[in-house]
Amino acid sequence: MWVILALLGVILAIAVVLVVIGIRNPYSENDMRLFERLGDFSKSGEQVDLEKLELSLPFTERVIYPLARKLGEITLRFTPQNWISRINRRLELAGRSSKVDATVFLTLQFIFGLLIGGFTFTLLKLLGNNIPAGRVFLFTLVMTLLGFYLPHFQLSSSITNRQKQVRKDMPDALDLLTICVEAGLGFDAAMARVAEKWNSPLSMAFARVIQEVQLGKLRREALHDMQDNIGISELTSFVAAIIQSEQLGVSMSKVLRVQADQMRVRRRQLAEEEAHKAPIKMLIPMAFLMFPSLLIILLAPAVLQIIKSGIFGG
Repeated sequence: MWVILALLGVILAIAVVLVVIGIRNPYSENDMRLFERLGDFSKSGEQVDLEKLELSLPFTERVIYPLARKLGEITLRFTPQNWISRINRRLELAGRSSKVDATVFLTLQFIFGLLIGGFTFTLLKLLGNNIPAGRVFLFTLVMTLLGFYLPHFQLSSSITNRQKQVRKDMPDALDLLTICVEAGLGFDAAMARVAEKWNSPLSMAFARVIQEVQLGKLRREALHDMQDNIGISELTSFVAAIIQSEQLGVSMSKVLRVQADQMRVRRRQLAEEEAHKAPIKMLIPMAFLMFPSLLIILLAPAVLQIIKSGIFGG
């Protein structure tokens, strides 16, 4: 038992180190520290000694981070490439920052799996030795798998919330785009104005499109990337309409106004759909929380009267 717990502790410590490395981005930090040390040596007029420069760094920067980085590279060699690509795709849909990549996400999965699995194993052993070993192993395996997939559940929730927020903001954003275009701004300038005025997933997506266009990417390619990074049908139809209007020479303001009206109708339909689902969703709390309480309140006096009457021989 103690050997297994020790192994779990070692693996957990390695996983924690990998997460810290992934979040801190040690490559850039090490470079900045080295440049600062070089600047100090140049100001003092001393001759630069590379060995002395390396030894001046903290122990974690010289030993722990390189060792953990090597362990992370070894781990990636045994991870299927399709799995990593799928995780990166889901992270893009969730709108995560660049610091959280597939390596950090996999490390988080192992941490949660080992934590929950180790806690379950320890708890079952502390409860008593009467529990069969097969049942302990089965419970530990199930809880480990559950902990391993907990980050996936949270990621799915983040994707759903982001897509709902984009659907909710699209009609208002298209109205603002229409007003800006009708006022004489170009489409890129109108998107930049929307990105400045709002702080939402959609405005951040517009800002990313503007940045990619400024870096030299074609507008239609940047728009296609935006729709892929969000993954909703409404945005796909909007991007298709914008690209067709550019190719056919149709007025951009008219296209935007039609798209805004369609998105507003779509938002109303989604709200009505959610409203129709509400009674069905309310059945579960009513059946398990409200109905038992009502039965106790209504039937308890009658049951007490029957008991006092002596019908059951009391």
